[in-house]
Amino acid sequence: MNPPPMHLTAHDRPRSQGVAIARWLLACALLCFLMLVIGGLTRLTGSGLSIVEWRPVTGAVPPLDLRDWAVLFEQYRQSPQFRIENAHMTLEGFRRIFWWEYIHRLIGRVTGLVFALPLLWFWRKGQLPAALRVRLPAIFALGAAQGVMGWLMVKSGLVDDPRVSPVRLALHLGLAFVLVGLLVRTALTVREGAAPPPRPPSALARSADVLAATVFVMALSGALVAGNHAGLAFNTWPLMAGSLVPAGLFPIQPWYLGALLDVTTVQFDHRALALVLALAVPGFWIASLRAPIDRRSRRWCHLVMATFVAQFSLGVATLLLAVPISLASLHQANSMLFFVATLGAGHALRRSPTVELQGRAPSDAIAHHGEPDGGDSVEA
Repeated sequence: MNPPPMHLTAHDRPRSQGVAIARWLLACALLCFLMLVIGGLTRLTGSGLSIVEWRPVTGAVPPLDLRDWAVLFEQYRQSPQFRIENAHMTLEGFRRIFWWEYIHRLIGRVTGLVFALPLLWFWRKGQLPAALRVRLPAIFALGAAQGVMGWLMVKSGLVDDPRVSPVRLALHLGLAFVLVGLLVRTALTVREGAAPPPRPPSALARSADVLAATVFVMALSGALVAGNHAGLAFNTWPLMAGSLVPAGLFPIQPWYLGALLDVTTVQFDHRALALVLALAVPGFWIASLRAPIDRRSRRWCHLVMATFVAQFSLGVATLLLAVPISLASLHQANSMLFFVATLGAGHALRRSPTVELQGRAPSDAIAHHGEPDGGDSVEA
């Protein structure tokens, strides 16, 4: 008997290796999701401007004694938020808002380490497929850019007006969505092993991709609503000031500034996107019920519908109740789950075995569906 080869190729590696990489990437995505939730609570509690310096390394050490707290509080007292909104605040009150921002930044640091250290380990052991040797460093760079954008967002609220730039807030949130999307899609692909034979995506898979893009745009519009405090205006549904289309849209010139900075316009845009999804998502779900797809794809499609119903309900409730912290936080967190569900549906539908098995009845194709063969190639 010939001895086993000393060096295994990417396709010879055990399937468990791909599963380990996928679990690591999903753990990183979960940390990013947690950071999103804490970040939302930080913004909603007015805590995001409590730390007025950005120290990526030394800032990981929290204040250890009363002297440290006094220094940080004095720095905060020079900020416009303290002078304009919180001049009555005591050291004890400062501590309460400080911890939200500190934990948010700490989770960002932990996420970077949880991503970087295993990446170096897998790389050194030669366990990364060729495509991941490009993709994963790019994802790490995107995570670093996310941290920089977070500081630029905070910095915009430390000048004169104690409100962060709505545009920078939207960019910060958008980068988080892109980051989680890349982590999840890469994890799903690696976990499944070898990619199926190339084929054009089905209409249902393309529809899932369109939904994912729409949810992403809607998340950006939600960030603009939050950044402009537009959720505190027009707290009725479905009418705004007694009309579906309120007067005074796009009052700022050039017009695109209205879409970014006008309270009426940004809330109307967010509502309009919600109504588009209210038509598109049920249509997509009904089409999935009629389509000959496998059970995994069908579960993803059910998840798209479930997260949409939750998102729409939370959005309307948050608006009608004038943005309570609990509902607003759940609304933001579920938007990420909704986005991930659409990405997962598109990914699964591209690999639905019923599309590959030509000449076989849909019921037979589903009955014969099994796990993909081994390997760990990554689809581009």
